Formats: sequence, structure tokens, C-alpha cells
Amino acid sequence: MGAVTLKVADVEKMLRFYTQGVGLKVISSSPNGYVLGENEPVLFLEHAPELRQAGEHEAGLFHTAFLFTSEASLAYAVAAVASQYPGSFTGSADHLVSKAFYFDDPEGNGVELYFDRPRDQWQWQNGEVKMATLVLDPNQFLSTHLTEATPEVANIGHVHLSVGSIEQAKDFYVNTLGFDITTNYANTALFVAAGGYHHHMAMNIWRSRGAGKRQPTLGLGEVRIELGSADELSKLEDFLKHSASQFANDGESIRILDPWGNQVAIRA
Repeated sequence: MGAVTLKVADVEKMLRFYTQGVGLKVISSSPNGYVLGENEPVLFLEHAPELRQAGEHEAGLFHTAFLFTSEASLAYAVAAVASQYPGSFTGSADHLVSKAFYFDDPEGNGVELYFDRPRDQWQWQNGEVKMATLVLDPNQFLSTHLTEATPEVANIGHVHLSVGSIEQAKDFYVNTLGFDITTNYANTALFVAAGGYHHHMAMNIWRSRGAGKRQPTLGLGEVRIELGSADELSKLEDFLKHSASQFANDGESIRILDPWGNQVAIRA
């Protein structure tokens, strides 16, 4: 997964959350916002104060998930967000493949901070990865893993969307873009990935069942997907040309809207 773009109303407040809390660094800034990450962009904050807040039951972003490479760095970020933004914590869970902590940023966008267990500990059955939602005590996790380690800049591990229909999500993300299904949770949440990961994207209807196309709102601006080579990008473009999908290629990225108007940019 590549960088996520968020359209934000208070860009300075959001900047503080994602730098002082989550631990991202400023790569560059402009009058329109900030690029955060380290060597590569992870998050774009795009200033759009003219837009309204999205409604609770509309399609859009469920959460952006930031993947840490160690439990110590995850603990550092969890402690930083929880201490500096009291009231933002929404839950934690052991998902068998990962340990995850959930927050809302200052504008209500869902945020997941997580660490993956080694792949050889993941369990697969009939082509689907075994995931669960088990109790994960945040205080016990912090007491075990919080050290004096310096914060680490996380990458985007996955992006989870609120959508109106699981069948439409499957048709777009699996049949059109080519992701593999890794889990279908009671036909209310679909988890998809490439390369044997547990999920690069997920879509659920938990609060957005039947939602139609998004109107311009704050929140998700764009999801980036990065393919391994220009040849793979070319193959995708050839496939899209023979499908009913409308897309644009600017020479660097293929941009396409999913059925709810979420913009996906795919590049090599």
C-alpha cells in the first residue's frame, strides 16, 4: 500500500496528531498541506476547510492502518497518542495475525496502529487466513513493551473502507483490480490482499449498508496502491480497457473510482 490522502479542515491540528502522536515526519509542506512519512510519503494532509464532515452512515474511510515493525515502536506510538489525545482511544484487539490499537484522529477519521505477528504463525484454511477479535489489554501491552526506544515512522499496512455492498466491493476490488480474498466475514466485511498478506484492504457494511456514492466531504481523498513493476501496471491497464471501468492514466498512475466514489491511484 502507498500513501493515503486525507482532506482535512484544521491542517495544523491534524499535523500535530500524526507527527507528535503517530510519529510520522514532515517530508514537505505547501500552502495546501503537508506530506508526511520518512523516505517515502505515507500520508498527505490536504487542506480543504470548505468541505463538510462526512455523515456516520456514508461510505468512505473506516480506518487507515499504520504498520510498525516492532512491538516497542508500536507501544511508543500508542502511549504517545493516548497521553496527548485523551478520549481518542476506541479499542484494541488481538487478531491472531496482528495486535491492533484503534483511535479516532481529531476530525473523526479512524486510525489503527498495529504490529504483525511473523507470517509463519498465521493460519490458513481453504485459502482464507484465520483472524479473530480477542481481548488485548492495552495497559499490559504497554507495561511489557514500552521502552526508551526512539519512535519509528510506520508505513501504511492496510486501508479499511466503509462501503454500501459487499458484492459490489468484491466485483471491484477482486474481479476488477485483482486482489485475492483472504477472509469474508459473514458477508458483512471483505478482506483482500496480494502476495499472501492477511489484508491490504478491507470493506465493511457495519454502519454503511446500502450507502450510495460519496458527496465531497472531509476524510478520505485517495488510496494509493503500488505494484511491483511497470509491466504489472501495463497489464492492469490492458485489463481495464476491456472492462466497463472508467479510468485515467496520467503516465504515472492509473486513477479509478470505486462504486462509492473513493479514488484509488495505482502505480508501479
